[in-house]
Amino acid sequence: MRVSDIEPFFATLKAANPQPNTELEYTSVFELLTAVLLSAQATDVGVNKATRRLFPVANTPQKILALGNDGLCEYIKTIGLYRSKAKHLLETCRLLVERHGGQVPRTREELEALPGVGRKTANVVLNVAFGEPTMAVDTHIFRVSNRTGLAPGQNPLQVELALLRRVPPAYLVDAHHWLILHGRYVCVARKPLCYKCAVASYCDFKPKTPPPA
Repeated sequence: MRVSDIEPFFATLKAANPQPNTELEYTSVFELLTAVLLSAQATDVGVNKATRRLFPVANTPQKILALGNDGLCEYIKTIGLYRSKAKHLLETCRLLVERHGGQVPRTREELEALPGVGRKTANVVLNVAFGEPTMAVDTHIFRVSNRTGLAPGQNPLQVELALLRRVPPAYLVDAHHWLILHGRYVCVARKPLCYKCAVASYCDFKPKTPPPA
C-alpha cells in the first residue's frame, strides 16, 4: 500500500464507523481485562455469553477469588481452554489484590507481569481502557495488514511496529478497532469480500474477489 493511500484508507473506515469499540462486553477496567484474558482462541460472542453470567456474580478480583477454581470454571466452561484460563485469571486476581490494591495497573510492564496477560492483551487494555495508541495485533489485524500491504510483517510484533510507524497519528487510537472489524466482517480469511469492501481501491490484494454468481 502506498503511503499516499494510508490516510484515505483510514478516513474511509472512520466515515463508516466514527466511534469503533471492542465487541467484548464490560463495564469496568477489571471486567475488560477479564474478558480479554478469556478471549484468547475464543470468539467475542462466546466470551460475552459466559461473562453475562459471571459478571453479575463476580466482577472484582476479590469476588473472582471467592468463587475459587471450581466455581469460576462453572461460569466459563463453555469457553475454549477454560481450565488454564481459570488458573491464570485466579492468579491474576491474587496479584491484583496483593500488589495493586485490587486495581488494574496502567503500565505495560505491570500488565504483562500478570499471568495470562501477554502483549496483545496488555495492548487492548491500554487502548480501550486508558486511550493509549497501541496496536493489539490479533489474527484479523495480522491478516489485513499483510493482505492489504498496509503493514506487512512476518509476526505480530513486526506488524504492530509497522502499524505504529505507518498509521497517521489522527487515526492511531481507533485504528486497531477498524482493522479488527474489517478483518472480521469484510477482509475475511478464506475469501475476502472485496466486492463489498469500501477500501478495496487502496488495497494491494489481487485479484479482487468477485461477488458470488
